[in-house]
Amino acid sequence: MEQSGTSALLQGAVRDLASDVVSALRGGDHVRMSGTETMNDVEAGLALAAVRVLGADLLLPHVLFPTPPAPEAVAVFRRTVEAFPPRPDAAPTVRWSHWAMRRTLLRFDTPHDTPLGGPPAGTDDTEPDAGWLAEAPWQMLTHQLAVLAPLAVRGEDSGVVRAARQRPVDVARGFVRAVRRRDWQQAAGAGRWLTLLDGVPDTLGLETGLDFVELMGGTDPRVALQVQAARVMRAAGALV
Repeated sequence: MEQSGTSALLQGAVRDLASDVVSALRGGDHVRMSGTETMNDVEAGLALAAVRVLGADLLLPHVLFPTPPAPEAVAVFRRTVEAFPPRPDAAPTVRWSHWAMRRTLLRFDTPHDTPLGGPPAGTDDTEPDAGWLAEAPWQMLTHQLAVLAPLAVRGEDSGVVRAARQRPVDVARGFVRAVRRRDWQQAAGAGRWLTLLDGVPDTLGLETGLDFVELMGGTDPRVALQVQAARVMRAAGALV
């Protein structure tokens, strides 16, 4: 019963954070992390766990626009990266999620005389292995990419990005499958990836599909986050 209550609290915290990110993506505002300094140990632990679930997307608005994040947001993000290192037996998606968070932290948590846009010189930025994606069935590929949606950022490169670029038709198939299965979070994550890929079939109707996913996703802010991220990146791509 206690575990169920904790899970519900975590889900609520994740939804609140995701809602803040959506708001920032729509309005170009800062992601709010106010009140974290006065939290007790339980509340602080819950906040860090929620940031870990959301991953690098917590600071996504500041990557896409770009704007400097609030110091308290960077501080909580840094604490999360330090508190949740991947175990030696961690799944590839866990390793990649941590890598994405660490890379995002390095983008912002650097000396003032260091340009944004990448890790400081001399920093170990070794990627995890992404080879398993090359041979993954298209259903599994789409699932894994949806989990790793925070890596789908225009202008960024990684082994996961390169794997997705090689299989746009498979990701499109996975998007359609997720919609048919009413898995709106997976569909939204796949749609975000498709926004960045060349070779996506025109018959997919991605823009209309994303509108439908957002509508059917209802009040789920994690679905709205992926759809809004896709729209921001699509608009930016149209200006290039």
